[in-house]
Amino acid sequence: MRTTTGARAGQYAALLAYLVFLAFPFLWLLSTAFKPASELASLHPTWIPQDPTLANFRQAFEEQPLLRAALNSLLAALAAAVVAVAVATPMAYVMARHRTALARAATGWVVVSQAFPFVLLIIPLFLVLKNLRLIDSVPGLVLVYVVWALPFALWMLAGYVRAVPAELEEAAAVDGAGRLRILVSVTAPLLAPGIVATALFAFITAWNEFFFALVLLKTAEKQTLPVVLTHFIGAEGVADLGPLAAAAFLATLPSLVVFAIIQRRITGGMLAGAVKS
Repeated sequence: MRTTTGARAGQYAALLAYLVFLAFPFLWLLSTAFKPASELASLHPTWIPQDPTLANFRQAFEEQPLLRAALNSLLAALAAAVVAVAVATPMAYVMARHRTALARAATGWVVVSQAFPFVLLIIPLFLVLKNLRLIDSVPGLVLVYVVWALPFALWMLAGYVRAVPAELEEAAAVDGAGRLRILVSVTAPLLAPGIVATALFAFITAWNEFFFALVLLKTAEKQTLPVVLTHFIGAEGVADLGPLAAAAFLATLPSLVVFAIIQRRITGGMLAGAVKS
């Protein structure tokens, strides 16, 4: 009994230490965003700002077009999420319901593709977009985001499809429903939570993405929010800490809110995909 209690206490202590480790960067970012220049230059920094100010936020909006960049990020992320889910949903259904050798090979490829680094993909993607004349365009960036989000979306949605009992579709077929009617009236409503969670995950991925946007977008008016944040760093690598922290804090909020909404659904989708029927 004592051993069990001690092990549980150790687990809770490790979990608490891990949470502190994860929360430290965000809390320090929040503290920096509200500190005046005098405190930022202090040799003895404090957690809580002694004289909190909103000057960093005003300066950030004055120095860089944050609203325009946020709009570009929002349009690209929304479009990528919608297209990725629209393409992945029927493909995931086929992969989950028709467990052929080809479907298993496709599933394996989906898993392996997640190990590819960005640098390995950027050259072929750049050449494809160049031939399509989509370099330095938001549609081209959306296409790249869809390609990047599609493997995980397929894997995640396939888990949700497997969690839907096939007997429900068979019962609907016995009652005379056709394949399209079964998909629309029986399967789709049960997949709705998974579709929403997958779309939100694709949105977060596109909203936070930096590397592809940096390489593919050259016009200042088309740059996304993560790229614009780098403009707070001078040519000599000196960062304007106050405005940078304020802008980064605002850019982080949407991701935190969306992830807080979908984290349980993502876990449910992973567990559903791990259960064999």
